[in-house]
Amino acid sequence: MLSYAIVFLIIALVAGVLGFGVVAGTAATIAKICFVLFLVLFLVSLLRGGRRNL
Repeated sequence: MLSYAIVFLIIALVAGVLGFGVVAGTAATIAKICFVLFLVLFLVSLLRGGRRNL
């Protein structure tokens, strides 16, 4: 998930430099969503992993 966020961030940066504003905005939004989803899933896995009974 984090790799998708990085890829879309790079796409947004390249599109912004080349002047494609709509593509850059869309890619940046997708990158933000992927990053937030990554953070939520990471925190959930940390919390669930800490409560294991072995």
